[in-house]
Amino acid sequence: MPELPSRRAALRGLGAAGLLAALAGCGVPAAYVPEDRRRAPDLSDRDRALAFSNWPLYIDTDDEDEESRPTLEAFTRKTGIQVRYTEEINDNDEFFGKVSPALMNHQATGHDLVVVSDWMAARFVHLGWAQKMDRSAQSNVARHLDPQLRSPAFDEGRLHTVPWQSGITGIAYNRRALGREIKSVKDLWHPDLAGKVTLFSGLDESFSLLMQGNGTDVTRWTASDFHQMCDQVEDMVRRKHIRRFTGNDYTSDLGKGDVLACQAYSGDAIQLRADNPDIEFVVPEEGGELWAESLLVPNLARHKANAEALVDHYYDPEVAAELAAAVNYVCPVPAAREVLAASPDRETARLAENPLIFPDDAMRRRLAVARDISSAERPALAKRWNAIVGL
Repeated sequence: MPELPSRRAALRGLGAAGLLAALAGCGVPAAYVPEDRRRAPDLSDRDRALAFSNWPLYIDTDDEDEESRPTLEAFTRKTGIQVRYTEEINDNDEFFGKVSPALMNHQATGHDLVVVSDWMAARFVHLGWAQKMDRSAQSNVARHLDPQLRSPAFDEGRLHTVPWQSGITGIAYNRRALGREIKSVKDLWHPDLAGKVTLFSGLDESFSLLMQGNGTDVTRWTASDFHQMCDQVEDMVRRKHIRRFTGNDYTSDLGKGDVLACQAYSGDAIQLRADNPDIEFVVPEEGGELWAESLLVPNLARHKANAEALVDHYYDPEVAAELAAAVNYVCPVPAAREVLAASPDRETARLAENPLIFPDDAMRRRLAVARDISSAERPALAKRWNAIVGL
């Protein structure tokens, strides 16, 4: 299995937040698209095709042919719908910048289905740039979507988005090199880790776990909670306790031993542990963040029904199990666990018992889906965080 890059791209400067702030200054209602203006004539019945854009290395491939994607090919055989699959999403803000001019001007983007991080999906939803899906045509989604992911604050009832894969933000550390366990976010600030800790540079990737370390309920955090967390991190930067702030390269720092503990994603931790069994991943006692990357249908997509059919295909437990076995992130289809457990391949069957792919009840009680940062809050909060991080 190839090593997978982190899916949670780091926020660069104000990025899309700066654009949204500019929109606010010019009058956001001009950018917002009401529900009744989001649809285009759907060509799905006569044009059996769709354009699907995803992140690199975020789908199953054939061991003998990396260009072959078995679950997509199974969909085409079943439905006759051809999928033009592209791996063009390398950064949330970059992709937002690519499609936002068309969406602001009520033009088609050329995409029927895309995958973006949940905090970016929130922007699409709040701007009215994502179409409501027809759940009556998605029986698998209705039946099998993980209850913990069914109604995020940014999209109550999951009307406009569906998780592609999910994951947990927690702490990874080298148990042998450190010589002790890490159980709490507060353990990161212990003197024996001075200069050996990294945190995520991206605001949206980092804030929830750090607030949870202070006992904050991240489903309803406030500006006061945020600034308390920033004061703490700022103090640790001043003391040179934090080695640096990272994007996807934190895995290299931990793997080489340059750091002993870091903020980390569950899917990466599985890969790290496969290479080095001394690497541990922990959901802290105070809790960890459960996040998702979301599928959505952009405004004026010309193959909406075909896109909805593909979404529902991936919520068939058999298909979801095949994808989960390939990418090793938290599967948003709990019923896929039984499929993997019944596999005659012992290594595949063991995935069903991995709590980082199928969290057990004890772990789920410590996971929370954080309230997203509103467009009104974002400029001030990003300015404070980026000044600490040095972006």
